[in-house]
Amino acid sequence: MFFHSVQQGETLSSIAADYRISLSHLIQANPTINPNQLFVGQSIVIPGLPNPNTIPYEIHVSLSQHQLTLLHNGSVVKIYPIAVGKMLTQTPTGNFVIVNKAPNPGGPFGTMWMSLSKLHYGIHGTNDPSSIGKSVSHGCIRMHNKDVEELAATVPIGTRVRIEP
Repeated sequence: MFFHSVQQGETLSSIAADYRISLSHLIQANPTINPNQLFVGQSIVIPGLPNPNTIPYEIHVSLSQHQLTLLHNGSVVKIYPIAVGKMLTQTPTGNFVIVNKAPNPGGPFGTMWMSLSKLHYGIHGTNDPSSIGKSVSHGCIRMHNKDVEELAATVPIGTRVRIEP
């Protein structure tokens, strides 16, 4: 079972959108919660996601170093170069999880899209490989197509993603 910790300004609707589930599904999974009285730090069950403690992988992103590090049981498996958000559309920092995957999303997203638990943000490929290593995206984490395909084939949905400045 996966739990989300409520952050400042979040509502059940925004949490449902972030995890790409319906509001009714979220309310059904949390019958004791009053949707009109959430508080910071409150635990919300997110249906459909596995317990993150059962997943041996974790992803750490360093925005300043333009690097994504894949860990397995706490040990570094691989470090990938990435592109991140530019000044006006910065990549959000914090703790997220991968909530879904979509191969061949097309356009600027390259050959793979992995949604993060923040609406409109993800880890994806690119149609502009020269952008890797730069701060040029609209906030997503951009990777070489071969790298994002390798990463997506390795990590399951529910994998934790920590993004740091």
